[in-house]
Amino acid sequence: MGCGVSKSNQFHKHSRKAAVLIQRWYRQYVARTEMRRRYTWHIFQSIEYSGEQAQIKVRSYCFSMRSVCYAVFSHQTELENRVYLAGNLISHIFRENDVCWDTEWERYFCYKNIEVPEVYSGPHLTFPLTVEQAVGLLEAFRNKKQLHSRYVLELLLETWKLLRLLPNINRISTCQSKEVTICGDLHGQLEDLLLIFYKNGTPSLEKPYLFNGDFVDRGKDSIEILLILFSFMLVYPCDVYLNRGNHEDHIINLRYGFTKEVLTKYKIHGKRILKLLQKIFSWLPLASVIDQKVLVLHGGISDSTDLGVLAKANRHNVRNTHARILSKSTDSVSSDTTKDEWRQILDVLWSDPMNQDGCMPNEVRGGGCYWGPDITEDFLNRNNMQLIIRSHECKQEGYEFCHNRKVLTLFSASNYYDVGSNRGAYVKLGPDLVPYVIQYQASSMTRELTARQSVGRTERSALKVLREQLFAHKSDLLCAFKKFDSKNTGLVSLNDWASAVESVMHLNLPWRTLRCQLVACKTADGTIDYCDWFNELHIDQSLLETLYRHRSTLETIFRIVDTDNSGFISMEDFRQTWKLLSVYLKMEITDEDICNLAVTIDSNQDGSIDIDEFMEAFRLTDKKSRLERGRSMFMGTASDLTKLEDDPSV
Repeated sequence: MGCGVSKSNQFHKHSRKAAVLIQRWYRQYVARTEMRRRYTWHIFQSIEYSGEQAQIKVRSYCFSMRSVCYAVFSHQTELENRVYLAGNLISHIFRENDVCWDTEWERYFCYKNIEVPEVYSGPHLTFPLTVEQAVGLLEAFRNKKQLHSRYVLELLLETWKLLRLLPNINRISTCQSKEVTICGDLHGQLEDLLLIFYKNGTPSLEKPYLFNGDFVDRGKDSIEILLILFSFMLVYPCDVYLNRGNHEDHIINLRYGFTKEVLTKYKIHGKRILKLLQKIFSWLPLASVIDQKVLVLHGGISDSTDLGVLAKANRHNVRNTHARILSKSTDSVSSDTTKDEWRQILDVLWSDPMNQDGCMPNEVRGGGCYWGPDITEDFLNRNNMQLIIRSHECKQEGYEFCHNRKVLTLFSASNYYDVGSNRGAYVKLGPDLVPYVIQYQASSMTRELTARQSVGRTERSALKVLREQLFAHKSDLLCAFKKFDSKNTGLVSLNDWASAVESVMHLNLPWRTLRCQLVACKTADGTIDYCDWFNELHIDQSLLETLYRHRSTLETIFRIVDTDNSGFISMEDFRQTWKLLSVYLKMEITDEDICNLAVTIDSNQDGSIDIDEFMEAFRLTDKKSRLERGRSMFMGTASDLTKLEDDPSV
């Protein structure tokens, strides 16, 4: 009997040890998974914000060039001449040509001469819209049908007329409906909007909605989301509210996909649709106030945010939120809108909260500011409010409280970076003004993945994007490595490798932690062979390095120069574009080189260059010497380019 007790005690002792080991292993597993999830998230967010910085740099550069062009009167040097020509081009592109009255614009946007063919099987609209038509439009888009351009223009024109009657700041009350549903960024992801309506119901008198900006860009169904929201707003003008986001800006749309989407889906009338949307975006309200206590806006506030100033600002004059502010020229500020109003609108659309007190410029995004808990406290006290709801930032859980739960960030586009990367969320706000958050993920694939599989998939996607970014900066990275490699051995220590990479990329990532994922070519003494490292980045489709780095900028500049959104630019516009681009990239290029390049790119020899020809010209692959090929493309003559075609390595 004593022996049995001894064995029992021994068994329990081993069981406890096993339990402790299992707990320890599980905690380490959870910690490693969380670490991977966090750095994956950091990679995506850092690269996203660096892209926004690049967009703002292009825009500020263009407008500074416009200012320089007015200041340069003597053109004695080639550089001054290039600057002057570039400035003239920018002045032509961004000229203020909207000087006609609204009635004249309504005639320009007239849809009555557009016929709907009998074979058209999509939804038909009559105005004023009915609830049944709005729901029918929703179902048509669910079934991948497209609304005819006649109805698109008619719906947008009615929306424009309604928005011109609305104040800068919506006033919403919960006393009638008992509850208001608030949605954050959707970014063209129709699947998320459909899921929200499925879970929460479509807008109605009993179920008002507030959509907090960034309806478009990045996703593939931006125009469908706009048409759905506008149709319900026309049916329920007192129960569906829209705030403007920083992506409701036609210059931002040039880079992030919305312009291209509209021109692809509506090839004939896309230009008119885009022009009308440009005017609609400028008339969207800037913020909403619920029960006088909750402020809802897209970005945030600053230490100078004044609701009184925002309420009186001429918001429709702010078509491009960054352009006017970043330009130094006095002509860039409308006589009807003060610079303080421009700055306040910029802060409302672009700002982000931070943990520490104070207010500082938002250099990560390139616009707006960072504001701290003290700024929130002061703003709420001054305005007798209790909560700020904003969007603008993707959050892994779809929402996040900060500043002592007085600021709520809400993001409604699930799987934003990749499938499984984040949840979406919306908020229901009742008379007690306590936010009730509902989370979701729209993709059925996420429900089929385990947590480990989801993290692994997202991690692989993030690392792929990061490797492409690293490759795009190969030349700069090599220079940075050589500063640490004084003896030219081709080797650097792990610390020096991490320092060099951060000095070039400026992504604020944990490079030492990421080394295992990015570097396999370590030597026996732990140093890194940085030359071999570039060969191991495993880029799926290697593009010309210089142009690969600036491919988004190239397409943006093309679409900026293509002022009528025709998809074509003339040879003269192409020549001036390259003058502009050569100044931006600090590269020397002669008129003869530009002419030869234009002839080579114009593959169908029709005397103009379309976007496909423009971008396809820069899709050369060469694993041996991409940088030299890049110089050849910029500087080479037509004969040089012909030689490249015969090169078997290209």
